[in-house]
Amino acid sequence: LRREIGIVQQDVFLFGGTIRENIAYGRLDATEAEIEAAARRARLDTMISDLPAGFETVIGERGVKLSGGQKQRLAIARMFVKNPPILILDEATSALDTQTERQIQASLDELAEGRTTLIIAHRLATIQHADRIVVVDDSGVVEQGRHTELLSRDGVYSRLHAAQFASHAA
Repeated sequence: LRREIGIVQQDVFLFGGTIRENIAYGRLDATEAEIEAAARRARLDTMISDLPAGFETVIGERGVKLSGGQKQRLAIARMFVKNPPILILDEATSALDTQTERQIQASLDELAEGRTTLIIAHRLATIQHADRIVVVDDSGVVEQGRHTELLSRDGVYSRLHAAQFASHAA
């Protein structure tokens, strides 16, 4: 079952090896071409090419030499290599700035294509294109539907959306 599920979490697990080794951890028999393609699709290629050792750069225990966004992009690259039929994105873009999040969203959409994907998010921009959105609070499921349906209901989702996007406009 573990091979069938891929998870990108807010708090990324990385070990003290190289960038290449951390991406390959998604599938240990991945080829060099697959690792490099995964890095490109996760928008890591520019950062990696700027490093003197490139893919052979040691990132330090738990990725201490990387920013939060770089760690998450590394985890996303790992999932491109793993290519699981079930994908869980648990606040997968939470450490990314808005511009980087927009850049990588197309890659995440591509990764999610043709597979079951569960997206856990507080940023509603991350989920508005989902086939089905389930709104959960302390009492359990309070609403579910598509983005436009939920906005028209004037419920919890609609209020959250108004609050988030009003703060972005300010």
